[in-house]
Amino acid sequence: MILTICPNPSVDCTIELDSLNVGRLNRIINKQEIYAGKALNVAISIKRLGSDCIATGFMFEENGRQFIDQFSQEGLTCDFVWNPGSVRVNYKIIDNKSMMTEINDRGSLVALDKQEELLNLACSMSQNCSIAVMSGSLPQGVSKDFYAQLCTRLPKRVKRIVDAEGEPLFNAVKQGVYMIKPNIEEFERLTKKQFGTKRDMVSACRQFIDMGAENVLLSLGSEGAILTNGSKSYFCKSASVAVNSTVGAGDSMVAAAAIAIEKSADMPEILKCAVAGGTARVASREPKVYKEKYQEIYPKLIVEELNY
Repeated sequence: MILTICPNPSVDCTIELDSLNVGRLNRIINKQEIYAGKALNVAISIKRLGSDCIATGFMFEENGRQFIDQFSQEGLTCDFVWNPGSVRVNYKIIDNKSMMTEINDRGSLVALDKQEELLNLACSMSQNCSIAVMSGSLPQGVSKDFYAQLCTRLPKRVKRIVDAEGEPLFNAVKQGVYMIKPNIEEFERLTKKQFGTKRDMVSACRQFIDMGAENVLLSLGSEGAILTNGSKSYFCKSASVAVNSTVGAGDSMVAAAAIAIEKSADMPEILKCAVAGGTARVASREPKVYKEKYQEIYPKLIVEELNY
């Protein structure tokens, strides 16, 4: 069983425009609202791929019930710590060049007693789980060591996967995690470097392995991904697909990787599954075709070992 922990759920509002004209009138072509958040996106993808998952995190009273309705439709079992206030709304604006502009809200304030309640709840829910995925930003009032606290509370046998940025990620890694999953843009911000070669990327990944991460899954967007444990490194190029939307692609990578890890797959298989998961999300316009897309893409992928 896989547990996902989402501290900062969001209403993801995707807006499609002919073009984004800053300072001028823009007319919407299409608008879609999804009730999710990074770790909840992971949970939904796990369910759509046919594996078992349970979800927890903070939820907010003003518009949180809409999330419960959606998760019920997905067949997702969840148990949240409820807070006053409303779930944040994140806007993703896509123009006719498939360029995406993101505007992310901060989220409502979470009190200290609620933070302790989630730490205890996650520990309780993890008792029958082998993997815990914690991902996304943190809402107002939540300490930047919250993921680190989660890592120390969860049973030692539970493999921790963390997908976060900045200080929350660094603090978690220092406690020891099984895997982190930055994308290349996040990775360059984390390391304050720009990378031109895979050799340089693998070398930088080793810094996080030395810090406490057992594995680094580095997403390269449409180019594919790298997986390294410091000793062995692999690369898998993405399949060429028509891009529907890149929203949630990284979360789908984490979902497919977590399923493979739960099945005790080796590193090349974990990477292949992750790239198939992310690519399938990009190519899927409707949720019901996600698993079909995954199964279509998976056999086309080739993993190569990087000998450096």
